[in-house]
Amino acid sequence: MSNLTLAQAKTILAKHTTEDHLIKHAVAVSAAMGAMAEHYGEDKEYWEAVGYLHDVDYEKYPEEHCQHVRELLEPEGVDEETIATIISHGWSICVDEPEPVTPLQKSLFTVDELTGIVMAYGLMRPEGLKDMQLKSFKKKFKDKRFAAGCNRDIIKKGFAMMSDMDPADIMTCTITGMQAHAAELGFAE
Repeated sequence: MSNLTLAQAKTILAKHTTEDHLIKHAVAVSAAMGAMAEHYGEDKEYWEAVGYLHDVDYEKYPEEHCQHVRELLEPEGVDEETIATIISHGWSICVDEPEPVTPLQKSLFTVDELTGIVMAYGLMRPEGLKDMQLKSFKKKFKDKRFAAGCNRDIIKKGFAMMSDMDPADIMTCTITGMQAHAAELGFAE
């Protein structure tokens, strides 16, 4: 297990990412991963750090996403297990391996796109993320025209690989994780 902290992840990402929307996405995925870690009884800060760093190469290499993670993180002292986990979130999308196999990797693969739908729904609601209910979120999730840029097939692929967890529970973790970081995501509390 790595000793990567969220503070270290934020320092590293700041060297490679300046676009506000990418930083907000890092916060959203980090928040969702923290909630997933709590569900699994794992190290919350480590899972948040992995979530925060998952798109470390995206701003510089959008057409080669996940293919430059190692060269950016090895010099920072990030261990191989963490690097492989971060790369795995691009499995079947922009890299062929490693396939997500651990709960951490499967969670990252699944919540990455899912946070985009939660964020879009929060932005359209007068209350933002506050009091967002699973039932109403599911309706937005089913509407393929809503947040059309978020790939539901990838999310569903993640749901299928996370057979130990109901999709509703994954959605709930993502929502509650992001609600805990509403201000950081730009929502009024």
